[in-house]
Amino acid sequence: MTARRMLWACALLAVLLLAACAGRAPVVQEVKVPVYRPCVTGALERPAFAVRGLAPDASDGEKVLALARDLPLHLKYEAQLEAVIAGCL
Repeated sequence: MTARRMLWACALLAVLLLAACAGRAPVVQEVKVPVYRPCVTGALERPAFAVRGLAPDASDGEKVLALARDLPLHLKYEAQLEAVIAGCL
């Protein structure tokens, strides 16, 4: 072979090798894998409701007053629980 043919053969071989490597680029695919993680990290402290401290023979008036005192505590505790649950969604 002459030097000229050898040069053409090398050039052709280089082009064929480069063409073989010029395939499709790999496609990036996002995969979502669920991972278990508890959403509630700590328990809320339950307030001391006045109704629980009533004597079994308490009058109706005492019970109503205890319930009235407990209502703001109950609403605050309920709001805290709902906030914790909303953080889990």
